Amino acid sequence: MSGIGHQIRIFGVCATLILFLVGITYIMFFKMYEYLILHIYKILINFIDNNYHLIHNILHMNVYKFKSRWDVVKAFLNYYKPYKGLFFIDFGSAIVVGLLELIFPLITSIYIDRLLPTNHWNLIVIFGLVLLGVFAIASVLKFVVTYWGHKLGTNIERDMRNDLYSHIQKLNFKYFDNQKSGKLIGRLTNDLMDIGEAAHHGPEDIFLSIMTLIGAFIIMLTIDVKLALITFCVVPIVFILAIYFNQKMSRAFKGLFANVSRFNELIADNVGGIRLVQAFTNERHEQQKFNRINDDFRATKLKAYNYMSWNVTISHIAQKLTLVIVLIVGSYFVLHGDLSYGGIVAFIMITNVLFKPLEQINMIIELFPKAIAGFNNFREILAIDPEIQDDPQAIKMPSKPKTIQYKDVSFGYGETPILNKMNLTIYQGEKIALVGPSGSGKTTISSLLPRFYEVDEGDILFDGQSIQSIRLASLRSEIGVVQQDVFLFSGTLRDNIVYGHLEADEAQIWEAIRHAQLENFINELPFGLDTLVGERGTKLSGGQKQRISIARMFLKDPSIIILDEATSALDIETENKIQKAFKKLSEHRTSLIIAHRLSTIKDVDRIIFIKDGQILEEGSHEALMQHEGPYKQLYLSQFTDVETF
Repeated sequence: MSGIGHQIRIFGVCATLILFLVGITYIMFFKMYEYLILHIYKILINFIDNNYHLIHNILHMNVYKFKSRWDVVKAFLNYYKPYKGLFFIDFGSAIVVGLLELIFPLITSIYIDRLLPTNHWNLIVIFGLVLLGVFAIASVLKFVVTYWGHKLGTNIERDMRNDLYSHIQKLNFKYFDNQKSGKLIGRLTNDLMDIGEAAHHGPEDIFLSIMTLIGAFIIMLTIDVKLALITFCVVPIVFILAIYFNQKMSRAFKGLFANVSRFNELIADNVGGIRLVQAFTNERHEQQKFNRINDDFRATKLKAYNYMSWNVTISHIAQKLTLVIVLIVGSYFVLHGDLSYGGIVAFIMITNVLFKPLEQINMIIELFPKAIAGFNNFREILAIDPEIQDDPQAIKMPSKPKTIQYKDVSFGYGETPILNKMNLTIYQGEKIALVGPSGSGKTTISSLLPRFYEVDEGDILFDGQSIQSIRLASLRSEIGVVQQDVFLFSGTLRDNIVYGHLEADEAQIWEAIRHAQLENFINELPFGLDTLVGERGTKLSGGQKQRISIARMFLKDPSIIILDEATSALDIETENKIQKAFKKLSEHRTSLIIAHRLSTIKDVDRIIFIKDGQILEEGSHEALMQHEGPYKQLYLSQFTDVETF
């Protein structure tokens, strides 16, 4: 009687524990979903009552969303094509490892229920050695999955980054005028960081999770049907939670990437303009701006981690609750002879195996929102078609064109018109100077010639050939641009000079250096051509940078030269050196000069005076000085105190 009483007390304790755990489960899960269901129900009823006429459109919208998501999946899977062999090695190894994990609980059950009772020690040792061999194979395959799988992901990440960089190189100037460099840097770096992990873990983990769930459930059914059904009730709850928190985290991580872009933009601006910041003693102002973005970033990240933590915590509770229920109910079945000792051990082990895919799903939920947000940003840029592209029938640029004709050309930046029905003809070997007040369209004229921008109306002709019918690479190879704000890469002098002709030999490099009036300067440097110039050439003066730009042009050897305001804001000695270099550069070449110092262009063949996108007058310096026109007025204003324009 005492034995029966003891069993009753144990059963009572177990029943109380189960009821307590079920109560917690009800409070934590079902109450939350009851609230969600009621809330969603009210929203749906109100929506249907007030927006019945939109339901048809919404259904079509859902179909569109499905197609759009499928397009994203297809675009992502296309990057696997070059690595099919690597993918199948990784995928196949992962499947074998997954199957071995599924089989091991069954082997354990056989070992406990059938092998141990035989008392055959030699057989037990052999069995153990076989298991050791299986584990060795599994370990090798695990290495393959870990290393080769990540190699696959890294290759895909590299390919995406190459594609994005290549596409950005093709985008026109108008796109870059409206973008911040920090944002583009973020797209190329941070946004693709998680792509490699998603590429490796995505298809593999999803397939293995499904395979393991189905396999584990089938094995559970073979051990004990009732216990299997009780255990598997937890799975839908975890899946519903996964979907719910995935949506929340996707939105949070999208905001996170936006904050990272703002970070990059601010840092790029601050580092690039650090001299201005310190000159105006605005360090505190910049620090406050950074702190605000940093705080926003922290808040967004904590929001994402909050959703993640709830998902992981509730899933963990569900898993441990299931293990306790399996242990208690399974023990009850063992005590009543419905389940063997090996069976309950195998069932507990397979329950742990069952939860591995659920843990993988949680990992995917943590990873995928970041990867998807990054991939969508990646596709967003790839979806931008370059405004300026070669026509399929495009031809080669005429060699040393005899005429360049602007024919009724109109152009504007956005809603701001710059040129209006402008006509201009430039002849081979002619030196043309464009002058006029700031904002009159001088730089725009020079930017349209290499087709950095597309004309809004009219055309530009080279020996009668439309600029749109000429291949871009051919066109730009014939045109050299020397700008006032010279861009130098943060390498050596040699790196920046040979940029005009990457295959130039030493003799060609030094010939270009001599023509650009740089020989004495470089010979005085301790490291000569191997001297580092600093970021954007910060270690060099403006005149030195301009002469490096001219040296590039000597190596490029184009037939058309554009000198864009390259002689303004320089001392007389430096200006003279640049003028000598440019005079040598412009020999036997068609030259287009934009300058504010009119004293430097008196010897050009023709001066074009432009105002408000219109040519007001043109002629030689002597001819234009013969009558009272805008050029003479501008010229005199530079040598008197008369204020003009």
